[in-house]
Parts: sequence; structure tokens; C-alpha cells
Amino acid sequence: MGLKKTTVMVDENDLELIKQAAAREGRPESEIFREAFHLVAIRSRRWQEDWDIPVVDFGRPISDEEVHRSVRDAITDPREDQ
Repeated sequence: MGLKKTTVMVDENDLELIKQAAAREGRPESEIFREAFHLVAIRSRRWQEDWDIPVVDFGRPISDEEVHRSVRDAITDPREDQ
């Protein structure tokens, strides 16, 4: 990955928090800024094509508990151990 130098203006309080985090974590401030830029870049990304996300219709509303139970059952499925 090629890096490019840029200058940004930041709030003094935010900068102080970054400095504290860098010192606490033993990381350079620049690494924290690169991570922040990367997260914003990913979050703001847009795709040209529509996503093909299937719609699941059970014919009735499903509760949070049903979803949690299904996920828990799938994670702890004993067939995985075979």
C-alpha cells in the first residue's frame, strides 16, 4: 500500500486524546490517524451495482429471541463435531 502525505486540521481536544491513546497503546499517532482514515473510507464506500441480497419471508414476524436461538443453535450444532 502506497502512502501519501497530507495535512489536516483537527480539533485540539481530539488531538490530545489521540496523543494520549498513542502513548497508552505504544503506537505512533500517525498509525491511529491512518486507521481512522481507513475506517471512514470503508464506511463511505459506494458500489455502482445493486447488491443481490435475498429477502427471507417466514410469513409471520419473528422475534429477537427466535433469531438468537437460531444463531445459538447453528453455532453449537453437534453435527459440526462429526
